[in-house]
Amino acid sequence: MIDALIFDSGVGGLSVSEEIRRRVPGCSLGYLCDNAALPYGTKRDDWLIARIVAVCVNACQLARPRVLVVACNTASTLALEALRARLPIPVIGTVPAIKPAAEASRSRTIGLLATGATVNRPYLDRLIAEHAPDCRVVRVAADALVTQAESHLAGRAVDARALQLAVAPLKATTDLDVVVLGCTHFPLLRGLLEPLMPDRLWIDSGAAIARRLSQVLSDIRSIPAPPGEVGGAPSWATAPRVESLAPILTRFGYSSPRALEVAPPSVGLHV
Repeated sequence: MIDALIFDSGVGGLSVSEEIRRRVPGCSLGYLCDNAALPYGTKRDDWLIARIVAVCVNACQLARPRVLVVACNTASTLALEALRARLPIPVIGTVPAIKPAAEASRSRTIGLLATGATVNRPYLDRLIAEHAPDCRVVRVAADALVTQAESHLAGRAVDARALQLAVAPLKATTDLDVVVLGCTHFPLLRGLLEPLMPDRLWIDSGAAIARRLSQVLSDIRSIPAPPGEVGGAPSWATAPRVESLAPILTRFGYSSPRALEVAPPSVGLHV
């Protein structure tokens, strides 16, 4: 058994993993990567929900985590309810950090960098209405940054123009004082993005997820673990032979990925 299994479509969840290790010392982690289905943003919602549930249920049977952390905004806005219905363990989701951004903003104008699948969801509308009703939220679909983050971790050059294009609508917005990184891939590029808008506050969800995980674990660690252990910091991937994946996971403290077999969802796929 491990304390938490971190799930993402790619390597973006590693930004959350780093924050958890920083804030919850001693927490045993595993990593789950559905890289065979990248990118999630181009897939139909019903296909994605079925896929996410199948991947996470299969991996939880192998990893036996106390908690599943869905470190993916797209998956969280779509499949949390379905995952909680299927899994007997707590499931922690990821949402864009609209609440802390609203608390920090003085101008009441906030920028949001996220994937198209996140910026267009009704879930985000409700999040803004609840936590930032008096704020102007400038939403920017920056799907290209997902690819750039994956390339950056793999040691390949980042396309500086892609970064410039992503932040251009925010730079053109007057009075904007806070930028929300609304995809877990994006904090991996934070060191490259912040200098493009150095006079703004940049916020992501990693710290909030780590705090929530710490609270949940404090409540359930008294529950006896089943017999047997998963050694080390294991990882699984639906496409484990991607050349750059093993070195990236190793660099973040995980073992080389094991193959996770998942049957294709029975619902149609739209790309």
